[in-house]
Amino acid sequence: MNEKITAFLNSGLLEKYLIGDTTSAETEQVESFISKYPDVQNAYNSLQHNLEIVTKTNAVEAPKFILDNILAELDEKPVVNLNAKKKYKSWYKYTIAASFVAFIFAGTSFSFYNQNIKLSKENQVVVDEIFDLRSDIEQNNIMLDNVMRQLLKLNNPETEKYIISGNARAKDLKTVAYINPKEKTSMIDVVSLPKLPEEQCYQIWADLQGQMVSLGILNETDRKLMNLPYAENALALNITIEPKGGNTVASVENSVAEITLH
Repeated sequence: MNEKITAFLNSGLLEKYLIGDTTSAETEQVESFISKYPDVQNAYNSLQHNLEIVTKTNAVEAPKFILDNILAELDEKPVVNLNAKKKYKSWYKYTIAASFVAFIFAGTSFSFYNQNIKLSKENQVVVDEIFDLRSDIEQNNIMLDNVMRQLLKLNNPETEKYIISGNARAKDLKTVAYINPKEKTSMIDVVSLPKLPEEQCYQIWADLQGQMVSLGILNETDRKLMNLPYAENALALNITIEPKGGNTVASVENSVAEITLH
């Protein structure tokens, strides 16, 4: 292959001619080389084949009105059909134009798809937040209902109030017991409990004619009104310090508070 042909093939004119991007002078030059030199003809045929593969592989049907507009624009430019090769070249021009439109359309569609996915995720976040808010409202309504029920019990004329204060071993201990013999309910308001070592806890007992019955453990971190088992005919309430987890038998020697019931 002589230097002239090599320089021509390296100039990029053959590729420009294939997609219809050459001037009239460049077109004449390319067609002259194709007709004169077999190497150039072979290179041209190879480019045609490769271009066809590319366009078919990447082709995506574009909206008809976009393609029509581009073809109309191309039709306004003068095309001199000198021979069959120019017709073939024009066909490739349309194919390339359609392919480019397809790329643009595909990119736009992908962008819309991503935006739609993002919007869907944002909508899901809003839905989740609404669901969480509804759950919070339902939980708050349940809590409010429980509070109202407790207030009704506390304000019941039949409910008796007992203030239980700590002795010298637990001076800051203070609880309030609410007992309703008619409805057979009892609650305790843990106002303050002195901190204990981790291996110990406070336990409340009902004195049933000398027998101590456990009513539960009072947690020093639990500062709220809590229900207690109702002890029929209890004579007194007693709070003791017991091993962590509670005890089955009251450690009377570790009593820190006691109140006699009427």
